[in-house]
Amino acid sequence: MAQNVIVPIIDLTRAAEGSNVPQNLAQALSFGSQTAHNIANTTSTLINNAGFWYISGSVNIINVSGTQGCEFSLTDGLSSKIIFNRRVLTASPAYGSGSWAIEFTVFINAGESLVCTADAFAEFFGSSRQIADVNGNLINPAGYNPQ
Repeated sequence: MAQNVIVPIIDLTRAAEGSNVPQNLAQALSFGSQTAHNIANTTSTLINNAGFWYISGSVNIINVSGTQGCEFSLTDGLSSKIIFNRRVLTASPAYGSGSWAIEFTVFINAGESLVCTADAFAEFFGSSRQIADVNGNLINPAGYNPQ
């Protein structure tokens, strides 16, 4: 028996509501969701919050005295593992220098940190942004509201 009633079907998935953002757009830096870093002649903790993090910037080194470098390492407080290292070795008689763009994504577990060490004549200048929580749920850029 036919009816004259329309039964709506409502799709409640994230894709249907319009909040499903492609990963590359979810990684976008925005004023409110990135942290700027300028590390020179020191060791500094960049990140100590669990989740997925996107790091970008440049490493700049000028060798005026001995080997100079900049490195990024993951640490759990007891040991460290270097994940990126750039060095300019002593260049005699001329001095060596260089600038390198860097871009990588790391996963920080609870109790872990990302640390940057820059020698006296080395510098990391860049930013970090959390792109997903510890469960892999994407974090949209600050100010973005899906329609």
